[in-house]
Amino acid sequence: MDYRVIKENDLFLLTDDKGNIPLNNDYGLGLYTKDTRFLSKFDLKINNEDPILLSSSADENFSANIIMTNPHMEKDGELILWRESVELQRKRLIYDGVLYETVEVKSFYPKPVSFDINLQLDADFTDMFIVRGFQSGDTGKRTGIDHTDKSITYHYEGADGVKRATQVGWDRESISVSDAEVAFHFSLNHGEVQSVTFTVTPEVDGVSGNIMVPEQALKNLKASYQAWEQNTARVQTDCSRLQRLVDRGILDLRVLMTDIGYGQFPVAGLPWFGVPFGRDSLIAALQMLPFNAEIARGTLRTLASQQGTKVDPWRDEQPGKIMHEIRYGELAGTGQIPFTPYYGTIDATPLFLMLLTEYTKWTGDLTLAEELQETIENALMWIDEYGDRDGDGFVEYHQESSKGIANQGWKDSADSVVHRNGDYAETPIALSEVQGYVYQAKTGIAAIYEKQGRTEEAARLQKEAEALKTKFHEKFWMEDQSFYAIALDKEKEKVGTLTSNPGHVLFSGMLEQEQADQTISKLVSPAFLSGYGIRTMAEGEAGYNPMSYHDGSIWPHDNSMILLGMSKLNRQKQANEVINGLMDAAQHFEYDRLPELFCGYGSSGGRAVKYPVACSPQAWAAGTPLVFIQTILGLFPDAINEVICLSPELPEDVNELTVRSIKIGNGHLAVGVHKENGKSILTVHENTTGYSIHTEN
Repeated sequence: MDYRVIKENDLFLLTDDKGNIPLNNDYGLGLYTKDTRFLSKFDLKINNEDPILLSSSADENFSANIIMTNPHMEKDGELILWRESVELQRKRLIYDGVLYETVEVKSFYPKPVSFDINLQLDADFTDMFIVRGFQSGDTGKRTGIDHTDKSITYHYEGADGVKRATQVGWDRESISVSDAEVAFHFSLNHGEVQSVTFTVTPEVDGVSGNIMVPEQALKNLKASYQAWEQNTARVQTDCSRLQRLVDRGILDLRVLMTDIGYGQFPVAGLPWFGVPFGRDSLIAALQMLPFNAEIARGTLRTLASQQGTKVDPWRDEQPGKIMHEIRYGELAGTGQIPFTPYYGTIDATPLFLMLLTEYTKWTGDLTLAEELQETIENALMWIDEYGDRDGDGFVEYHQESSKGIANQGWKDSADSVVHRNGDYAETPIALSEVQGYVYQAKTGIAAIYEKQGRTEEAARLQKEAEALKTKFHEKFWMEDQSFYAIALDKEKEKVGTLTSNPGHVLFSGMLEQEQADQTISKLVSPAFLSGYGIRTMAEGEAGYNPMSYHDGSIWPHDNSMILLGMSKLNRQKQANEVINGLMDAAQHFEYDRLPELFCGYGSSGGRAVKYPVACSPQAWAAGTPLVFIQTILGLFPDAINEVICLSPELPEDVNELTVRSIKIGNGHLAVGVHKENGKSILTVHENTTGYSIHTEN
């Protein structure tokens, strides 16, 4: 089904392409905030019949515009409304906790016409986990419906003791109002336009959004987007498909921004993951560092506020651990699900430290590390004491919670860690990429400590990182494959299936050049590189399935993590092969938007194949085109040592690329790259950072 979704902060609307929420649909359509559905029916009719869809667009994310017309209407041979004589436009937006929808009707019939517009309504206040079929449970009850000539209000008292309500208001005189419908009469001359505007306001324990005139809401919303653009690095290129991808990524990331009191951070994705998410939010913020490093600051502060403090198997919580996901609905509030928050992730804690160190390299801001010092120390403690369950030097996971997640890396489906003979690996499992994150975290924190004068602690972390590097190669390297295992299982046996996971380790700096080159060579071989990007699992493996979630599909963010490593190692040619494939794939998706994932079929088969339940927009997919730009530039600053490294190489069909307003340290960098005789030539337009620039090309 083609859906339409718009969002602002933590309120989002999910409808069909007509803009409707039909009752008892199979897709979970509705208006949501705090993991609760505040509208379960929102169905527009003309004379109680369905309009005909003409066009439907939500490409701006914060607003949608849907154009429809009427079917032919006769009764007993008498004309009621000639077909396609009335245009209906639905214009909607969300701002400050309120949904605004204006239904504008225009007559193209040569004589006066009359008709009714009906809006059918309901609010079931269902928890999102129940909507999605993941959970049943004890819930509350509806406590009444109030209506006036200008509003309907639905009331609900949850099993968690929270009182919820949905108020639907309108600005036109109605001809009838009931518990489930409001109707309006229109009489129009040829060319005449009339309208009715609805407001939908969720309320939680008496707290609701602020209703204003829609024009003011739209003005404020557009102003916030303009501010976003002004604070974000700007890209200009002669390659239109790259330009569209970057522009779309920046726009999608803006709509996914949320603030729960610690600064803006990206939620994971729409429609189902519009909440703080450890791994996803951290990686999306990492992808955004060259464009808007302040997002990393908000992300780190938000996740630090929820750091684990105790051993709680129900939530897979341990002291120092960074959370996986938090939920705010009725089931969470009554303890029927463990997401309050849930901590079942093996990689969020090292990724937290890794993002902090990369943020510091971009900004030179040591004050955040000082502010989060206790969080840092507790995270390092978790890695050594709880993450390394058996003291073998590797961080591994094992599910404790009865309603938790079994596989706790980013490939979290039940079949994602599989031996070459087809057997699923048993936990505790040590994933290859997690060891790379730990290495990068420890070396990065060591550099910060060194700068702070904490030389003894810095030396200890560096020594631990070097020991991990040696042991990782010894235990994970598969000589017969010239590649690293995805994991070690509970018996410390290699899980030898060829997967994309070791590609993440390239960025860490943990691999020797020979092994890094062999790893890259394998990742761009036909078994991995489909022509549309690097597959999660190599074609030909026992577990390979191009239609699967994690065993042969293509995830843009997975590719982006590999690209960062390739570029950091100055393997630009191979990186550009991957970038070209993903740019080709994006052309097959709506709005040139890279989805969360897509099927791993080769490009020789034609179109990129959609994965049926992929989130779109999705934060770390939206951030992937931003990584393209960093990768193409080979841009890696080190504000601690006041150095900026650049090794640009333009992909095949990109001849010019200019990036301005890149914030590094206390200044800005603007660079351009153009081709001369096939060679990429760098021009530094502006450098107010005070840092020296080192170039490889």
